Amino acid sequence: MTTRKLLIPLLLILALMLSACEVTTKKDVSDNTDGDKKEEVTDNSKVDIELLGMQSNEADINIVRDQLSKNGFNVKLNLQPDYGTFKAQQDAGNYDIALTGWTTVTGNPDYAVRSLFTTGGDYSIMSDPEIDELVNKASTETPDKYVDTYREFEQKLVLDKAYIAPLFISFKSQGLNKEVMKPESVRLSKSRSMAWDDMDFQDESKRDTETLILQQTASTLTSLDPIKGNDGSINMINTNMYVRLLNLTDDDKLTTDASLSRNYAIAEGNSEYYFILRDDINFAAIKDKGAVDTGERVGAEDVVFSLNRAKDKNSVPDHRTYTLHEHIANAEIVTDIAALEGLNVSGSSENVKTVLEKGLKSGISELVADKTAVDNAAGKYQVVKVTTTKPFPQVLNYLAHQSAGIVSKKQVESINTYEVDKFDVNKDIPYGDQNTVTEGNSYNNQLYASGPYILSYKNDYEAIFYRNPGFAPGTEDAGHIKNVKVRFIKDYDSTLSALRSGEIHVFYGVPENKLDIVKSDSKLELQSEPYNAVWYLIFNTKGRDVAESVDLRKAVLYSINQDEFLAFYNNNKLKAVSTVSPLVDTGLEVKADAAKAKEHLNAYKASK
Repeated sequence: MTTRKLLIPLLLILALMLSACEVTTKKDVSDNTDGDKKEEVTDNSKVDIELLGMQSNEADINIVRDQLSKNGFNVKLNLQPDYGTFKAQQDAGNYDIALTGWTTVTGNPDYAVRSLFTTGGDYSIMSDPEIDELVNKASTETPDKYVDTYREFEQKLVLDKAYIAPLFISFKSQGLNKEVMKPESVRLSKSRSMAWDDMDFQDESKRDTETLILQQTASTLTSLDPIKGNDGSINMINTNMYVRLLNLTDDDKLTTDASLSRNYAIAEGNSEYYFILRDDINFAAIKDKGAVDTGERVGAEDVVFSLNRAKDKNSVPDHRTYTLHEHIANAEIVTDIAALEGLNVSGSSENVKTVLEKGLKSGISELVADKTAVDNAAGKYQVVKVTTTKPFPQVLNYLAHQSAGIVSKKQVESINTYEVDKFDVNKDIPYGDQNTVTEGNSYNNQLYASGPYILSYKNDYEAIFYRNPGFAPGTEDAGHIKNVKVRFIKDYDSTLSALRSGEIHVFYGVPENKLDIVKSDSKLELQSEPYNAVWYLIFNTKGRDVAESVDLRKAVLYSINQDEFLAFYNNNKLKAVSTVSPLVDTGLEVKADAAKAKEHLNAYKASK
């Protein structure tokens, strides 16, 4: 074979190799003026994205990861064992997207959005004037008007700007041991957390000798000061530790049942709210790890102190519920009966005094400023007036929230002797610090509980509570069961096993993929209904590309297929658009769209 014959094939191979290495660039396309079109090569590289979540939500995280992976993302998981470490990672900004949830425990849509998405909101990491304007507008409107405003809110928050990516609305489910508990005594409320005072054993003779055993996942408690926490670690605990001016029924109606108020009235104009207080609730304290009645009545002075403290952003370090109460202009004690007679209630010709007196055994003969002078049977009452910054009917729902729990003015002021702006974490111990109720050298329980139960002590495994002996004794509002234990169990499988074995009596928050197991156990009963809880992905708003790129956020948004979550949970989930979805039907929908996800992801890549 000649050298020339060998050379020709080698040249052909070399030409093919060179052509295969040629890459068309944007410049090549723009510079091509001879009419020959060159196709732009698609960038098929994966985009890195860090997903933060908790181990208890691992199933949901895996679904999200798979959906993102199919749509061009390389997902890095940042999986944390509990809420405390999850929150620490979130606060440190170690994520692009975080899987989180929100439950509207007040039953009103303003709560579903204000803390999360407004500038300066207690749990907000975003600032958008358009979002702020819509939230504030809706808060002044009645339900027949605010549907349109919340529709515009969801359009901007989710579909236009992709600040969040919704996953689903949860059902609220709980399993109970019906051989031990009376099922009808275990309430399942749409919004408020579990109420312990109504719970009862099948054998009522065991009320004072046996312990009611409940559970929750979080063992680290944010704070036992009601205004300093609003999360799963303390919502149930503080709900039962502190009485409020109002409560919510199981279907989100406002009620005075088991509250500090006998009645309430809204004055004409919807900016003044009046509450007439009961006189049979005292603060409880802990002595030798047991509950004692302090003999101190929960009175108007404590209400005024608690509400003015709640509305003051600077009243305590790390105030986490300020935006729920910022619409309170003032809280004050009313001593002028004539002032109540001269005011009509909203939408009625009746005056405020007449409405406050309805159903009372004794009418109002005197209004007193000093709680030690109160005697309802003799007609001596205390009335508190709450004034809002603008007409704001939803303020009543916030007054039913655990953050509006009434604390002891005397006790809190005796402990919080530090100056707030000079608070020293190394030496100043605020009221409600969990370390003061944790077994060990730091134990020094100084809690004063106004609610039906008080926390005695806790450790890493459980928290022990006792009935408040001064909470409406002799009435149906007093707690039935004397002793309550809350066990800290981090995962759902272990919790379900504990329920089935009799180690706990109620499993609050049974996940949808465990419902059939509860149903199949003859000694258990399942309670379930749609809930005001929404799970969603929230994007980091600082230091990551998702903070700046709407295209990147929308690529995530359109990758999420809610149908797959519904299928995984056997349709025990509902579709969501935002956190307001369980309360207001705006008619909007978010649909998974792989083509749109790809389009926005490519647009993001092109911008780099």
